[in-house]
Amino acid sequence: MGLDPMVVKLATSGRPAPSRKPSWLNRNVIGMSVTSFFSDAGHEMVTAVLPGFLGTIGVAAGALGWIEGISDAASSFTKLGAGWYSDRIGHRKGIVTLGYLLTGAALALFALAVSWPLILAGRLVSWLGRGIRGPLRDAMLSDSVDPESRGKAFGLHRAGDTIGAVVGPLIGVALLSWLPAGAPSASFRVIFVLSLLPGLAAVAAFILLVRETGRPARQALRFWGALRGLPKPYTHFLFGVGLFGTGDFAPTLLILAATRLLTPAHGAVRAAEIAGLLYVLRNVFYAGVSFPVGAIADRMSKQKLLAMGYFLGAVTALGTAALFSFSITSLGLIALVFALSGIYIAMEDALEGAIPADLVASAERGTAYGLMGTVNGIGDLVASALVGTVWTAVSPVAAFGCAGILMLAGAALVVKNRG
Repeated sequence: MGLDPMVVKLATSGRPAPSRKPSWLNRNVIGMSVTSFFSDAGHEMVTAVLPGFLGTIGVAAGALGWIEGISDAASSFTKLGAGWYSDRIGHRKGIVTLGYLLTGAALALFALAVSWPLILAGRLVSWLGRGIRGPLRDAMLSDSVDPESRGKAFGLHRAGDTIGAVVGPLIGVALLSWLPAGAPSASFRVIFVLSLLPGLAAVAAFILLVRETGRPARQALRFWGALRGLPKPYTHFLFGVGLFGTGDFAPTLLILAATRLLTPAHGAVRAAEIAGLLYVLRNVFYAGVSFPVGAIADRMSKQKLLAMGYFLGAVTALGTAALFSFSITSLGLIALVFALSGIYIAMEDALEGAIPADLVASAERGTAYGLMGTVNGIGDLVASALVGTVWTAVSPVAAFGCAGILMLAGAALVVKNRG
């Protein structure tokens, strides 16, 4: 049998045979984006109407801040353990699937709530699911594309994620308007039950669409040893992330702020509907900015771009403080604050997802993403509890003002430490 002349020519010239470079827009990137679309549609249809529901059962702003903060903190510690464990066993898909299942099912518990304890329980279980899945999914996503395309892959994933966060609140607000009037909390409870449908669709999408190539188990990998082995540039980067996080309050507090500002003029239910639509506007900007930010990040310093996003976060918090300080109820100005919120969170999520893969080797990325999740979760606990408590004890102006100052400090530290 004769040899192909092209093969002979390449072999004798010493040059390797050409190979086709795989596209960054592959099955895993698309599959994880579809999964996140369904997952966010489910939990965001709940998030958009939750502040209005809490008003019907008499839960205060301070309680909401603590519910959000405690849930985020519990989620963060789960992220660290799950990330390290996935590096140790060499597999991630099964754990991520379990996380999506918990997130998709737990929020339906809100339908039974008559006070804050069951709200806390449902939020805790749901956010534990997020903690289990988040760093492992990000590690799988970073392994699915070439380094020069990670910004685009994470940007597209966050865009798909956030399109769900646009659709979900729209469904929630529409149901709030269409469902028959009855007891003040009845419509909200139906929405919580219906959130099961997209939540379970996310589980099915991840199982069917996402593939994992397992890596060798590392049974000798110890928890503290894995943490100590992370590169110094990465741990320095996390200091800025953590400081910003102490001011990065939960979006439900922004929805609550809009609801409180608009209630005197529109009534409680109508104000809740408008606040939900403003949250949709925020998520439209979130979805629209995510991919362009990721594409830009592939061509410049990701940490510098992240610092710019952190600065916009500070502007959002200080702008919210100004709304309360001057008793501003203009829909246009409130909408501007929500739009800025969407832009900064798009920059934050896409870039915080892409940066660790530039600083940490593939085999340690589960631990690295888990540690960042823990740092963010501790920050979320501090931020949401701080804003909720200071709002109740002092004023919303003081609460959001404090958050803005902490966000500015985090932006400055990321600029100082950027590579």
